[in-house]
Amino acid sequence: MIEIKDLSLRLGEFHLKDINLSIDDGEYFVILGPTGAGKTVLMECLAGLHRIKQGEIWVSQREVTHLASEERNVGYVPQDYVLFPFLNVVNNIAFGLKQTKSLSGEIQGRVNKLADLMGVSHLLHRDTRSLSGGEKQRVALARALAPSPGILLLDEPLGALDLRTAKYLRLELKRVHHELGLTTIHITHDLMEALEMADRVAIIQGGQVEQVAEPEEMLFYPEGERVADFIGAPNILDCDYCRDLGQGLMEVGCGGLKLTVPYEGGKIRKVAILPRHIYVSETRPPGLSVNGFQGNITAIKSGGNTVRIWIDVDDTNLMAEVPSYIFEEMDLAVGKEVFLILRMRRIRCYESHSN
Repeated sequence: MIEIKDLSLRLGEFHLKDINLSIDDGEYFVILGPTGAGKTVLMECLAGLHRIKQGEIWVSQREVTHLASEERNVGYVPQDYVLFPFLNVVNNIAFGLKQTKSLSGEIQGRVNKLADLMGVSHLLHRDTRSLSGGEKQRVALARALAPSPGILLLDEPLGALDLRTAKYLRLELKRVHHELGLTTIHITHDLMEALEMADRVAIIQGGQVEQVAEPEEMLFYPEGERVADFIGAPNILDCDYCRDLGQGLMEVGCGGLKLTVPYEGGKIRKVAILPRHIYVSETRPPGLSVNGFQGNITAIKSGGNTVRIWIDVDDTNLMAEVPSYIFEEMDLAVGKEVFLILRMRRIRCYESHSN
């Protein structure tokens, strides 16, 4: 268990203000926030990379605030992985073990086990400079896990990867976490990444913690306008009824809207969809029958790189969001009729598992 108490720190333009967090043993905890929010500084404090003058850090009821990095039993994977270019994969993974003066047989066994766990056994004798982004990430994880840390710190572990590789590694990280039961703290600025991976999420903006909650609670019950705006001001609809369609799908009635949503076993009370996951078209798109509707634009608001469009659909007001460059190519105005599709796999459900 990790306890951060009244932690404050200023490093140039980055700062932390009175951070208080409790992270449970074995939890997959995600720290979410925009660039410059102080996420990396906080993680570096946990790793022992900064001198702390105000606040305390406790791990398993032991204060570690002023302990050196190597005394904290922490595995840290920084944003750029920092693999040693002069060492091959096997020696990168073994590096931390050699510092502990482990026996060579033990080191080889541990390296082989972690290489197998991370799926890099075939890369052990490769030069790290020849690896892809996903391969480097897996090697960096194996290296961080080699000394058997009690805590794993991941700074934007998927940020530099292409979408396909990032999606695969999300599953891999959850698998490894499940197998090892390791307390994991994961930094990201990607909301969907946080929602899919976290047991709990802390939103940090301007060096302050603004909300800590389970992913669904964060999405459906954001605390304050700043949190709601960062999340993306989700459309949240109350459900009047549910009908099981089979094959993991449920039909829900939300006011005048009838939606098909992914179903995981409980009674669905609310659904949420982010504005950017609503497709808007001037003409009837193919496949409009599944979560497809017609509506009338009631308001349009431009903001930087995106334009928000409010659309009345059967007395339900939905907000969609499109990139400015796409909006400029469309002929949209208040009062105009448009077509929209709520992307089924992007709809999040708030379920009740009680009878």
